[in-house]
Amino acid sequence: MIGALFRRIVLAPAVIALTTLMWTAIPFWLIGTGVAASFVPRWLRPVRLIWVMVLHLTLESIILVELFGLWIASGFGLLIRRPWFERVHYDIAQAYLVVFFREARRVLRLKVETIGPSPAAFPGEPLLVCCRHAGPGDSFLLMYALMHWYGREPRVVLKDTLAWDPAVGILLHRLPSRFVRPNPGVGEDVESQIADLARNLDENDAFVIFPEGGNFTPKRRARAITRLRRLGMERMARRAERMKHVLAPKPGGLLAALEAAPEADVLLVAHTGMDHVLTLRDVWHSLPMDKLISMGWWRVPREEIPTGRDDQIEWLYDWWERIDDWVEEHRPTDLPPVRSARQKV
Repeated sequence: MIGALFRRIVLAPAVIALTTLMWTAIPFWLIGTGVAASFVPRWLRPVRLIWVMVLHLTLESIILVELFGLWIASGFGLLIRRPWFERVHYDIAQAYLVVFFREARRVLRLKVETIGPSPAAFPGEPLLVCCRHAGPGDSFLLMYALMHWYGREPRVVLKDTLAWDPAVGILLHRLPSRFVRPNPGVGEDVESQIADLARNLDENDAFVIFPEGGNFTPKRRARAITRLRRLGMERMARRAERMKHVLAPKPGGLLAALEAAPEADVLLVAHTGMDHVLTLRDVWHSLPMDKLISMGWWRVPREEIPTGRDDQIEWLYDWWERIDDWVEEHRPTDLPPVRSARQKV
């Protein structure tokens, strides 16, 4: 409760103030970054980074103002969870994702290709979406795809640290979602929370979960394998060791969702292309990224999913091994270099 008040009373105004300051000083930013660009490799790297930051802060500030207005319009939060207000909040999230993703794709030179069923393959059916976790941009890309391409209203399970982003924290606390800790404490019944979120999905809902619990890194992969051995799951640990590009999945959340939504098919999603971009330092060294991002989609009809808990865990590991193989086959691809007007002539 204290954290939520701090985000609303302190962090949200601070974001708006920072955005105002950056726009006020934009000529100085452009001059400074333009000069700095001549001393660093790759074309206009500082300018690109500053513009993406300014764009994100601007959109986030607009969202915060809109959310404050909706809070007032809803009777100071009294009606904020009514269907009309929920729809408006989804529209705000989608607008941010469309604008930011399109501009970031242009500035960072990213191209996205999808491999698998088209959005038309899921008309009027609830879905449980199970996604690989790889890089800080994967959640945004997945949400963009689900909302903009598939016309879905996501119910998402995500790490509690993301709630510290003021716009994300406020927006998703008003929508069906759960912020959970990757390593819950004693007495925390995360599976029950996830099951509650997955119940009563309608035809345009998509329940979203990341079974790995965090972005892939070699250290996290090693810790996940050690954890399996500590729990006495030697066979699963050996299977996890054979997977080189994914973390061993934690099945509890997905299994709870499968039980709570027996009518929903499963959509598995993996992507590759930004796996190496994990920190701000990685972002800096990657600009412009000039990458092709591949997204793989697999739909699994409900009748093909086992019903027993042990069999479902085996099924999940089988799919994670398949995703690991897919990632190996679709390693990041550089886009062809941009040709200047002189070269074209």
